[in-house]
Parts: sequence; C-alpha cells; structure tokens
Amino acid sequence: MSTSTDTAPATAAAAAPPPPAPAEGWRRYLGAARRPRGAVGLGLLGLLVLAALLVPVFSGGYDQQSATTFAPPSWAHLFGTDELGRDIFVRTLYGLRADLLLLFAGVPIAMAVGTLLGIAGGLSRALGMFLQRVFDIILGFPGLVLGIVIALIMTPGQSALLITIGIVLLPGYGRLARAALLAQEQREYVLAARVLGVPRWRVLVRHILPNSVDPIIVHTAIAMVLAVFLETGLSLVGLGIQPPQPSLGTLLNTGVRFLSLAPVYVLGPTLILLMLALAFSLLSDALNEAVTGYDR
Repeated sequence: MSTSTDTAPATAAAAAPPPPAPAEGWRRYLGAARRPRGAVGLGLLGLLVLAALLVPVFSGGYDQQSATTFAPPSWAHLFGTDELGRDIFVRTLYGLRADLLLLFAGVPIAMAVGTLLGIAGGLSRALGMFLQRVFDIILGFPGLVLGIVIALIMTPGQSALLITIGIVLLPGYGRLARAALLAQEQREYVLAARVLGVPRWRVLVRHILPNSVDPIIVHTAIAMVLAVFLETGLSLVGLGIQPPQPSLGTLLNTGVRFLSLAPVYVLGPTLILLMLALAFSLLSDALNEAVTGYDR
C-alpha cells in the first residue's frame, strides 16, 4: 500500500526536467551568425583576427625602422610612418594582435571565476552576501583607476593588464550568475531535485548553471568591448603595454604627441579600435536576439 510520502519522490522526479542539451544552446548561439548584425560582426572580427595572425608573414617586424619619418599614407605605407620611420599600419596590426591576446585570455578568466563565485553563493547565504559585498567594493573603483593602482603595484605591462581586465570584469559576471541563481532557485525542477535529496552543489552544477548560460554568453561580447577600452585607457596614460611593443592604446598615446607634425598618425589605430569595438557590439546584439528570440 503506497502512501503520499512514497509518491512524493516520484512526483518530484516527474517534475524535474533534464538539464538543457548543450547542442540546443550551441545551435542558438551559432544561429546568431545568420542574423544581419551577427554576420557583419563575425565577418568584421574574423577579418581583424586574420590580419593580426598574418601580419608576421608580410612584414619584417613591428620595430623595423627607416629613414622616412612621418611619411603620409601611401600604397607602401597605408597609415604612413612614425617618428622612427616605422610602418604605422604594420605596428597597428601588431598592436591589434597584442590586444586580441589580452581579450581572449583575460575575458574568459573573468567569466569562469566570476560565474563560479556568483553560483557559489548558492552553497551558503552568508557566502553569497559576502561575495556580493566584494563585488560592490570592486565596482566602487572606476576601471581605469583600479588599473592604475594595479599597474603601480606591479610592473606596467601585459601581466598587469591581464589582472586588471580579470578583476574589473569579475563583478559583472558574478552579479549575472547571482541573479540567475536567485531566479532559478524557486523553479520547480530545482525544488524537485532538492526533494529527491540531490546535494546542493550538484543542483548548482547540473541544473542551475546550465540554465544560466545565456545571459553570461551575451555579456561576454559586451565585456570584450569594455576590455578593449580598458587596455586603451591604461596605455594612453603609459601604464599599459610598454614600448617598443605596440598596442592600440600605446600607438594612440604616441600619436597624440605628434598631431601637429603628422595629423594622420592616430587615424589608423583609431579606425582599427573602432572596428574591433563595433564587431563585438554587433555580436552582442545578435546573441541577445538569438537568446531572447526578439528581433529589433
């Protein structure tokens, strides 16, 4: 003879849906590339990445000097030359290469750590509140100011930039994960899993985290734009990548000093910087449309 207590686990099991299939999520994300914004953004980003990868093939290096200084743009030097006769176009592509390495290393680290910290709040209410206060403290510092502090503590360069990008972007991912956690905790499939006695950490990993991926993926494209301007801002004040190695911010920092002699000096790096930011912005819009199903 069965009792209501005996039927509760069976009812809970029936109410608990399986975690979303990874293939379904990937189809949505890949479908963003078929949307106009996604196609343009992905094509633009692909072009920039290809140019950054191939620049060593058709150039002699970013520090190759010549006797022709401040030459205007020409077929030989598309963006002209700088104060040492170096090709600004070549240096811009090497600077783009350095920026992309920072983005594709720093942003995923911030995404992984921030998401795990946000979800970890589900293990303990006190831990969740503590982590939120840590995120609030980080958000209390403007990104550029925090980057300056980190660069002054460390040696200015790629390592300081990488740590700065990771720390500045951390609260965004942590808060998104925390919001997703709070939204999912009261869903039927989570309550059903708890009724079945599933450990809390397993509920977080197997149920809540897979159902919280969409906003995190969309935010990543936005985080890429923030990281680009963060590198540029720190390099503009001389605390980013150090010469002679170029970055987009370093080239702008140097070009501003010679605007009276070569007004076109900063045009090339600025154009590439805007193209990179535009590519990630378009991808963010396309991903948001694909996830929400809303076409603007």
